[in-house]
Amino acid sequence: MGTTLQLREDLKKGILDERLKKVYVTDSEIKLQYDRFCSLADDFDSVFSADREVRMFSAPGRTEVGGNHTDHNHGRVLAAGINLDAIALASENDENIVRIKSKGYAMDVVDISDLSVHPEEEGHSPALVRGVVKGFVNNGYKVGGFDAVTASSVLSGSGLSSSAAYEVLVGTMLNYLYNDGKVDPVTIAKIAQYAENEFFGKPCGLMDQMACSVGSFITIDFKDPKQPVIEKVDFDFASCGHSLCIVDTKGSHSNLTDEYAAIRVEMESVAQQFGKNVLREVDEEEFKKNIPAVREKLGDRAVLRAIHFFNDNNRVLKEVDALKKNDFEEFKKYIIESGDSSYKYNQNVFAAKQTDVQPVSVALALSEEILKGKGAWRVHGGGFAGTIQAFVPNSLLDEYKTGMEAVFGEGSCYVLAIRPVGGIEI
Repeated sequence: MGTTLQLREDLKKGILDERLKKVYVTDSEIKLQYDRFCSLADDFDSVFSADREVRMFSAPGRTEVGGNHTDHNHGRVLAAGINLDAIALASENDENIVRIKSKGYAMDVVDISDLSVHPEEEGHSPALVRGVVKGFVNNGYKVGGFDAVTASSVLSGSGLSSSAAYEVLVGTMLNYLYNDGKVDPVTIAKIAQYAENEFFGKPCGLMDQMACSVGSFITIDFKDPKQPVIEKVDFDFASCGHSLCIVDTKGSHSNLTDEYAAIRVEMESVAQQFGKNVLREVDEEEFKKNIPAVREKLGDRAVLRAIHFFNDNNRVLKEVDALKKNDFEEFKKYIIESGDSSYKYNQNVFAAKQTDVQPVSVALALSEEILKGKGAWRVHGGGFAGTIQAFVPNSLLDEYKTGMEAVFGEGSCYVLAIRPVGGIEI
Protein backbone atom coordinates (compact mmCIF):
# COMPACT_ATOMS: atom_id res chain seq x y z
CA MET A 1 0.00 0.00 0.00
CA GLY A 2 2.76 2.46 0.93
CA THR A 3 3.17 5.05 3.66
CA THR A 4 0.40 7.15 5.14
CA LEU A 5 1.57 10.05 2.95
CA GLN A 6 1.11 7.88 -0.14
CA LEU A 7 -2.30 6.78 1.13
CA ARG A 8 -3.51 10.37 1.46
CA GLU A 9 -2.28 11.25 -2.03
CA ASP A 10 -3.90 8.15 -3.56
CA LEU A 11 -7.20 8.94 -1.86
CA LYS A 12 -7.20 12.57 -3.06
CA LYS A 13 -6.39 11.53 -6.65
CA GLY A 14 -9.11 8.87 -6.70
CA ILE A 15 -6.57 6.10 -7.29
CA LEU A 16 -8.20 3.94 -4.61
CA ASP A 17 -11.77 4.50 -5.80
CA GLU A 18 -12.06 1.14 -7.55
CA ARG A 19 -10.94 -0.70 -4.42
CA LEU A 20 -13.29 1.36 -2.28
CA LYS A 21 -16.20 0.72 -4.66
CA LYS A 22 -16.05 -3.03 -3.98
CA VAL A 23 -16.84 -2.23 -0.35
CA TYR A 24 -18.84 1.00 -0.33
CA VAL A 25 -20.63 0.69 -3.72
CA THR A 26 -21.91 4.23 -4.35
CA ASP A 27 -19.91 7.35 -5.22
CA SER A 28 -21.35 9.24 -2.27
CA GLU A 29 -20.33 6.47 0.17
CA ILE A 30 -16.84 6.31 -1.37
CA LYS A 31 -16.31 10.04 -0.91
CA LEU A 32 -17.30 9.75 2.76
CA GLN A 33 -14.37 7.37 3.28
CA TYR A 34 -11.72 9.85 2.15
CA ASP A 35 -11.84 11.85 5.37
CA ARG A 36 -12.16 8.72 7.53
CA PHE A 37 -9.03 7.09 6.19
CA CYS A 38 -7.07 10.37 6.05
CA SER A 39 -7.96 10.97 9.71
CA LEU A 40 -6.85 7.41 10.49
CA ALA A 41 -3.56 8.10 8.67
CA ASP A 42 -3.03 11.12 10.94
CA ASP A 43 -3.66 8.88 13.94
CA PHE A 44 -1.13 6.32 12.72
CA ASP A 45 1.51 9.02 12.26
CA SER A 46 1.00 10.41 15.75
CA VAL A 47 0.72 7.07 17.56
CA PHE A 48 3.36 5.11 15.61
CA SER A 49 5.36 6.53 12.70
CA ALA A 50 4.88 8.30 9.38
CA ASP A 51 7.48 6.28 7.49
CA ARG A 52 6.03 2.77 7.81
CA GLU A 53 4.15 0.78 5.19
CA VAL A 54 0.46 0.57 6.09
CA ARG A 55 -2.47 -1.47 4.77
CA MET A 56 -6.22 -0.69 4.88
CA PHE A 57 -8.87 -2.99 6.35
CA SER A 58 -12.61 -2.94 6.93
CA ALA A 59 -15.24 -5.11 8.65
CA PRO A 60 -18.97 -4.30 8.65
CA GLY A 61 -21.60 -4.22 11.33
CA ARG A 62 -24.63 -6.44 10.84
CA THR A 63 -28.38 -6.42 11.00
CA GLU A 64 -30.76 -9.27 11.80
CA VAL A 65 -33.29 -9.57 8.98
CA GLY A 66 -35.23 -12.77 9.62
CA GLY A 67 -35.53 -15.39 12.33
CA ASN A 68 -36.22 -13.43 15.52
CA HIS A 69 -35.14 -15.39 18.60
CA THR A 70 -34.75 -18.59 16.57
CA ASP A 71 -30.98 -19.10 16.80
CA HIS A 72 -30.84 -20.06 20.49
CA ASN A 73 -33.24 -22.94 19.80
CA HIS A 74 -31.10 -24.12 16.86
CA GLY A 75 -33.26 -22.49 14.21
CA ARG A 76 -32.58 -20.56 11.02
CA VAL A 77 -31.71 -16.87 10.68
CA LEU A 78 -31.27 -14.36 7.89
CA ALA A 79 -28.77 -11.58 8.52
CA ALA A 80 -26.79 -9.05 6.52
CA GLY A 81 -23.64 -6.97 6.65
CA ILE A 82 -24.28 -3.22 6.58
CA ASN A 83 -22.40 -0.20 5.30
CA LEU A 84 -21.44 1.01 8.79
CA ASP A 85 -18.05 -0.51 9.49
CA ALA A 86 -14.92 -0.69 11.59
CA ILE A 87 -11.79 0.33 9.66
CA ALA A 88 -8.08 0.04 10.36
CA LEU A 89 -4.65 0.95 9.12
CA ALA A 90 -2.09 -1.63 10.15
CA SER A 91 1.59 -2.43 9.79
CA GLU A 92 3.44 -5.59 10.75
CA ASN A 93 6.07 -5.57 13.49
CA ASP A 94 8.60 -8.23 14.52
CA GLU A 95 8.07 -7.86 18.27
CA ASN A 96 5.33 -10.49 18.78
CA ILE A 97 3.19 -7.70 20.21
CA VAL A 98 -0.16 -6.43 18.93
CA ARG A 99 -0.84 -2.75 19.57
CA ILE A 100 -4.24 -1.38 18.60
CA LYS A 101 -5.25 2.24 19.20
CA SER A 102 -8.95 2.78 18.56
CA LYS A 103 -10.36 6.31 18.30
CA GLY A 104 -11.62 7.43 21.68
CA TYR A 105 -9.99 4.59 23.62
CA ALA A 106 -6.68 3.81 25.27
CA MET A 107 -4.23 1.68 23.34
CA ASP A 108 -4.52 -2.08 23.73
CA VAL A 109 -1.15 -3.82 24.00
CA VAL A 110 -1.17 -7.61 23.84
CA ASP A 111 1.94 -9.79 24.06
CA ILE A 112 0.98 -12.74 21.86
CA SER A 113 3.76 -14.94 23.19
CA ASP A 114 1.23 -15.54 26.00
CA LEU A 115 -2.11 -16.73 24.62
CA SER A 116 -3.64 -18.00 27.85
CA VAL A 117 -6.92 -16.62 29.14
CA HIS A 118 -6.34 -13.57 31.35
CA PRO A 119 -9.26 -13.24 33.81
CA GLU A 120 -8.50 -9.56 34.40
CA GLU A 121 -9.11 -8.86 30.69
CA GLU A 122 -12.61 -10.35 30.69
CA GLY A 123 -15.10 -7.90 29.24
CA HIS A 124 -12.37 -5.74 27.70
CA SER A 125 -11.00 -5.50 24.15
CA PRO A 126 -7.51 -6.97 24.86
CA ALA A 127 -9.30 -10.24 25.60
CA LEU A 128 -10.79 -10.19 22.11
CA VAL A 129 -7.39 -9.55 20.52
CA ARG A 130 -5.71 -12.32 22.51
CA GLY A 131 -8.61 -14.69 21.78
CA VAL A 132 -8.57 -14.07 18.02
CA VAL A 133 -4.80 -14.66 17.86
CA LYS A 134 -5.22 -17.86 19.86
CA GLY A 135 -8.01 -18.95 17.52
CA PHE A 136 -5.71 -18.52 14.52
CA VAL A 137 -3.06 -20.64 16.25
CA ASN A 138 -5.62 -23.31 17.15
CA ASN A 139 -6.61 -23.55 13.50
CA GLY A 140 -3.02 -23.89 12.29
CA TYR A 141 -2.63 -20.40 10.81
CA LYS A 142 0.29 -17.99 11.10
CA VAL A 143 0.27 -15.10 13.56
CA GLY A 144 2.56 -12.21 14.32
CA GLY A 145 2.71 -8.76 15.83
CA PHE A 146 1.28 -5.64 14.25
CA ASP A 147 0.53 -2.01 15.05
CA ALA A 148 -2.86 -0.62 14.07
CA VAL A 149 -5.19 2.32 14.48
CA THR A 150 -8.93 1.80 14.12
CA ALA A 151 -12.16 3.77 13.96
CA SER A 152 -15.74 2.57 13.86
CA SER A 153 -19.02 3.92 12.57
CA VAL A 154 -20.90 0.88 13.92
CA LEU A 155 -23.14 2.27 16.61
CA SER A 156 -22.43 0.81 20.02
CA GLY A 157 -25.52 -0.56 21.77
CA SER A 158 -27.66 -0.32 18.62
CA GLY A 159 -27.98 -4.02 17.92
CA LEU A 160 -25.64 -3.68 14.94
CA SER A 161 -22.84 -5.72 16.54
CA SER A 162 -19.97 -3.30 17.06
CA SER A 163 -18.07 -5.92 19.07
CA ALA A 164 -18.38 -8.56 16.34
CA ALA A 165 -17.19 -6.04 13.75
CA TYR A 166 -14.10 -5.37 15.89
CA GLU A 167 -13.36 -9.08 16.34
CA VAL A 168 -13.70 -9.71 12.61
CA LEU A 169 -11.51 -6.67 11.88
CA VAL A 170 -8.72 -8.12 14.05
CA GLY A 171 -9.10 -11.49 12.33
CA THR A 172 -9.07 -9.83 8.90
CA MET A 173 -5.82 -8.03 9.71
CA LEU A 174 -4.16 -11.28 10.79
CA ASN A 175 -5.54 -13.00 7.70
CA TYR A 176 -3.98 -10.57 5.23
CA LEU A 177 -0.85 -9.54 7.14
CA TYR A 178 0.29 -13.10 7.87
CA ASN A 179 -1.79 -15.56 5.82
CA ASP A 180 -2.10 -13.94 2.36
CA GLY A 181 -5.89 -13.76 2.77
CA LYS A 182 -6.23 -17.55 2.69
CA VAL A 183 -8.40 -17.88 5.82
CA ASP A 184 -12.03 -18.12 4.70
CA PRO A 185 -14.67 -15.79 6.22
CA VAL A 186 -16.56 -18.61 7.94
CA THR A 187 -13.43 -19.67 9.83
CA ILE A 188 -12.75 -16.06 10.85
CA ALA A 189 -16.30 -15.80 12.18
CA LYS A 190 -15.89 -18.97 14.25
CA ILE A 191 -12.57 -17.69 15.61
CA ALA A 192 -14.24 -14.39 16.54
CA GLN A 193 -17.00 -16.26 18.38
CA TYR A 194 -14.38 -18.36 20.17
CA ALA A 195 -12.60 -15.18 21.31
CA GLU A 196 -15.81 -13.69 22.66
CA ASN A 197 -16.90 -16.90 24.39
CA GLU A 198 -13.63 -18.09 25.88
CA PHE A 199 -11.57 -14.92 26.43
CA PHE A 200 -14.09 -12.04 26.63
CA GLY A 201 -16.52 -14.08 28.74
CA LYS A 202 -19.71 -13.54 26.73
CA PRO A 203 -21.63 -16.66 25.61
CA CYS A 204 -22.75 -15.24 22.25
CA GLY A 205 -24.02 -17.20 19.26
CA LEU A 206 -22.45 -17.15 15.81
CA MET A 207 -24.88 -15.01 13.81
CA ASP A 208 -23.25 -11.65 14.51
CA GLN A 209 -19.72 -12.70 13.64
CA MET A 210 -20.84 -14.61 10.56
CA ALA A 211 -22.76 -11.69 9.08
CA CYS A 212 -19.86 -9.32 9.75
CA SER A 213 -17.29 -11.68 8.28
CA VAL A 214 -19.17 -12.89 5.18
CA GLY A 215 -21.13 -9.74 4.30
CA SER A 216 -24.16 -9.33 2.02
CA PHE A 217 -27.27 -11.32 2.97
CA ILE A 218 -26.48 -14.65 4.61
CA THR A 219 -28.70 -17.38 5.96
CA ILE A 220 -27.50 -19.66 8.75
CA ASP A 221 -29.08 -22.92 9.86
CA PHE A 222 -28.12 -23.78 13.44
CA LYS A 223 -29.67 -27.27 13.47
CA ASP A 224 -26.18 -28.50 14.39
CA PRO A 225 -24.71 -25.46 16.17
CA LYS A 226 -21.21 -26.93 16.06
CA GLN A 227 -21.42 -27.16 12.28
CA PRO A 228 -23.91 -24.48 11.18
CA VAL A 229 -24.86 -24.42 7.51
CA ILE A 230 -24.07 -20.99 6.05
CA GLU A 231 -25.21 -19.75 2.67
CA LYS A 232 -24.51 -16.36 1.12
CA VAL A 233 -27.63 -15.03 -0.58
CA ASP A 234 -26.81 -13.04 -3.72
CA PHE A 235 -29.16 -10.07 -3.95
CA ASP A 236 -28.33 -6.62 -5.30
CA PHE A 237 -29.81 -4.45 -2.56
CA ALA A 238 -28.56 -1.27 -4.23
CA SER A 239 -30.97 -1.84 -7.14
CA CYS A 240 -34.19 -2.55 -5.20
CA GLY A 241 -35.19 1.09 -4.66
CA HIS A 242 -35.23 0.86 -0.87
CA SER A 243 -33.09 1.92 2.06
CA LEU A 244 -32.62 0.01 5.28
CA CYS A 245 -33.46 2.12 8.33
CA ILE A 246 -32.63 1.30 11.93
CA VAL A 247 -34.51 3.45 14.42
CA ASP A 248 -33.10 3.81 17.92
CA THR A 249 -36.11 4.29 20.19
CA LYS A 250 -33.80 5.21 23.09
CA GLY A 251 -35.48 2.61 25.30
CA SER A 252 -33.34 1.27 28.12
CA HIS A 253 -32.34 -2.40 28.30
CA SER A 254 -31.70 -2.15 32.04
CA ASN A 255 -33.85 -4.41 34.20
CA LEU A 256 -34.85 -6.44 31.12
CA THR A 257 -32.40 -9.33 31.45
CA ASP A 258 -35.10 -11.56 32.89
CA GLU A 259 -37.43 -10.73 29.98
CA TYR A 260 -34.84 -11.80 27.39
CA ALA A 261 -33.94 -14.92 29.34
CA ALA A 262 -37.59 -15.97 29.68
CA ILE A 263 -37.98 -16.35 25.91
CA ARG A 264 -35.31 -19.01 25.67
CA VAL A 265 -36.38 -20.67 28.93
CA GLU A 266 -40.01 -20.93 27.82
CA MET A 267 -39.15 -22.23 24.34
CA GLU A 268 -36.87 -24.87 25.82
CA SER A 269 -39.44 -25.80 28.46
CA VAL A 270 -41.84 -26.66 25.63
CA ALA A 271 -39.14 -28.77 23.98
CA GLN A 272 -38.60 -30.62 27.24
CA GLN A 273 -42.25 -31.67 27.25
CA PHE A 274 -41.39 -33.74 24.19
CA GLY A 275 -38.13 -35.10 25.60
CA LYS A 276 -36.00 -32.67 23.60
CA ASN A 277 -33.58 -29.89 24.51
CA VAL A 278 -34.57 -27.26 21.93
CA LEU A 279 -37.61 -26.62 19.75
CA ARG A 280 -35.76 -27.42 16.53
CA GLU A 281 -35.69 -31.06 17.66
CA VAL A 282 -39.48 -31.16 18.17
CA ASP A 283 -41.84 -32.27 15.40
CA GLU A 284 -44.09 -29.29 14.66
CA GLU A 285 -47.19 -31.40 14.01
CA GLU A 286 -46.69 -33.32 17.25
CA PHE A 287 -46.45 -30.00 19.10
CA LYS A 288 -49.71 -28.78 17.53
CA LYS A 289 -51.56 -31.96 18.50
CA ASN A 290 -50.41 -31.57 22.10
CA ILE A 291 -51.09 -27.85 22.61
CA PRO A 292 -53.81 -28.50 25.25
CA ALA A 293 -51.38 -30.50 27.40
CA VAL A 294 -48.57 -27.94 26.96
CA ARG A 295 -50.92 -25.09 27.88
CA GLU A 296 -51.96 -26.87 31.04
CA LYS A 297 -48.38 -27.59 32.08
CA LEU A 298 -46.57 -24.40 30.99
CA GLY A 299 -49.18 -21.74 30.34
CA ASP A 300 -50.19 -19.88 27.22
CA ARG A 301 -47.19 -17.64 26.64
CA ALA A 302 -44.84 -20.60 26.28
CA VAL A 303 -47.22 -22.07 23.67
CA LEU A 304 -47.34 -18.78 21.76
CA ARG A 305 -43.56 -18.45 21.79
CA ALA A 306 -43.22 -21.98 20.45
CA ILE A 307 -45.68 -21.12 17.66
CA HIS A 308 -43.52 -18.08 16.85
CA PHE A 309 -40.40 -20.24 16.70
CA PHE A 310 -41.87 -22.75 14.27
CA ASN A 311 -43.39 -20.08 12.03
CA ASP A 312 -40.40 -17.75 11.95
CA ASN A 313 -37.98 -20.63 11.46
CA ASN A 314 -39.94 -21.70 8.37
CA ARG A 315 -40.37 -18.09 7.24
CA VAL A 316 -36.61 -17.63 6.85
CA LEU A 317 -36.71 -20.12 3.97
CA LYS A 318 -39.43 -18.05 2.29
CA GLU A 319 -37.49 -14.82 2.77
CA VAL A 320 -34.37 -16.36 1.26
CA ASP A 321 -36.36 -17.76 -1.67
CA ALA A 322 -37.89 -14.34 -2.37
CA LEU A 323 -34.45 -12.72 -2.47
CA LYS A 324 -33.12 -15.43 -4.77
CA LYS A 325 -36.08 -14.80 -7.10
CA ASN A 326 -35.33 -11.06 -6.94
CA ASP A 327 -38.87 -10.52 -5.65
CA PHE A 328 -38.44 -7.75 -3.11
CA GLU A 329 -42.20 -7.18 -2.77
CA GLU A 330 -42.68 -10.77 -1.60
CA PHE A 331 -39.65 -10.43 0.69
CA LYS A 332 -41.22 -7.38 2.37
CA LYS A 333 -44.45 -9.32 2.96
CA TYR A 334 -42.53 -11.92 4.95
CA ILE A 335 -40.66 -9.23 6.91
CA ILE A 336 -44.01 -7.79 8.03
CA GLU A 337 -45.27 -11.27 8.92
CA SER A 338 -42.16 -11.88 11.01
CA GLY A 339 -42.63 -8.59 12.84
CA ASP A 340 -46.28 -9.40 13.55
CA SER A 341 -45.29 -12.80 14.91
CA SER A 342 -42.68 -11.25 17.22
CA TYR A 343 -45.30 -8.79 18.47
CA LYS A 344 -48.24 -11.17 18.98
CA TYR A 345 -46.67 -14.54 19.69
CA ASN A 346 -43.07 -14.07 20.83
CA GLN A 347 -44.20 -10.96 22.72
CA ASN A 348 -40.81 -9.23 22.79
CA VAL A 349 -41.93 -5.75 21.71
CA PHE A 350 -42.63 -4.47 25.22
CA ALA A 351 -42.17 -5.80 28.73
CA ALA A 352 -45.34 -6.95 30.49
CA LYS A 353 -44.00 -5.56 33.78
CA GLN A 354 -43.82 -1.97 32.47
CA THR A 355 -46.75 -1.43 30.11
CA ASP A 356 -46.40 2.36 30.31
CA VAL A 357 -42.98 2.15 28.59
CA GLN A 358 -43.40 0.96 24.99
CA PRO A 359 -41.04 2.88 22.68
CA VAL A 360 -40.65 -0.04 20.26
CA SER A 361 -44.44 -0.35 19.98
CA VAL A 362 -44.72 3.36 19.19
CA ALA A 363 -42.00 3.14 16.54
CA LEU A 364 -43.72 0.18 14.88
CA ALA A 365 -47.10 1.98 14.92
CA LEU A 366 -45.63 5.10 13.32
CA SER A 367 -43.78 2.98 10.75
CA GLU A 368 -47.01 1.24 9.77
CA GLU A 369 -48.76 4.59 9.28
CA ILE A 370 -46.08 5.82 6.88
CA LEU A 371 -45.12 2.56 5.15
CA LYS A 372 -48.30 0.47 4.99
CA GLY A 373 -48.65 -1.03 1.52
CA LYS A 374 -45.24 0.30 0.51
CA GLY A 375 -42.46 -0.74 2.91
CA ALA A 376 -41.80 -3.21 5.72
CA TRP A 377 -41.09 -2.92 9.45
CA ARG A 378 -40.27 -5.20 12.38
CA VAL A 379 -38.66 -5.32 15.82
CA HIS A 380 -34.89 -5.62 15.54
CA GLY A 381 -32.82 -8.02 17.60
CA GLY A 382 -33.68 -8.94 21.17
CA GLY A 383 -36.61 -6.57 21.46
CA PHE A 384 -38.40 -4.97 24.46
CA ALA A 385 -36.33 -1.80 24.01
CA GLY A 386 -33.71 -0.50 21.61
CA THR A 387 -34.22 -0.59 17.86
CA ILE A 388 -36.64 -1.41 15.07
CA GLN A 389 -35.83 -2.14 11.44
CA ALA A 390 -37.61 -0.82 8.36
CA PHE A 391 -37.21 -1.25 4.62
CA VAL A 392 -38.24 2.13 3.25
CA PRO A 393 -38.89 3.03 -0.42
CA ASN A 394 -36.44 5.76 -1.33
CA SER A 395 -39.36 7.99 -2.36
CA LEU A 396 -40.58 7.92 1.27
CA LEU A 397 -37.19 8.11 2.94
CA ASP A 398 -37.26 11.80 3.86
CA GLU A 399 -40.80 11.52 5.23
CA TYR A 400 -39.95 8.43 7.24
CA LYS A 401 -36.73 9.81 8.69
CA THR A 402 -38.41 13.12 9.61
CA GLY A 403 -41.35 11.32 11.22
CA MET A 404 -39.18 9.02 13.31
CA GLU A 405 -36.82 11.76 14.47
CA ALA A 406 -39.73 14.04 15.42
CA VAL A 407 -40.63 11.43 18.04
CA PHE A 408 -37.33 9.81 19.01
CA GLY A 409 -34.94 12.70 18.51
CA GLU A 410 -32.54 13.98 15.89
CA GLY A 411 -30.14 11.31 14.65
CA SER A 412 -32.29 8.42 15.89
CA CYS A 413 -33.04 7.12 12.37
CA TYR A 414 -30.00 5.60 10.68
CA VAL A 415 -30.22 5.17 6.91
CA LEU A 416 -28.17 2.14 5.92
CA ALA A 417 -27.46 -0.16 3.00
CA ILE A 418 -26.62 -3.85 2.74
CA ARG A 419 -22.91 -4.20 2.08
CA PRO A 420 -21.81 -6.71 -0.58
CA VAL A 421 -18.64 -7.89 1.19
CA GLY A 422 -17.58 -8.76 4.73
CA GLY A 423 -14.15 -8.42 6.39
CA ILE A 424 -11.68 -7.35 3.71
CA GLU A 425 -8.38 -5.66 2.91
CA ILE A 426 -9.06 -2.60 0.80
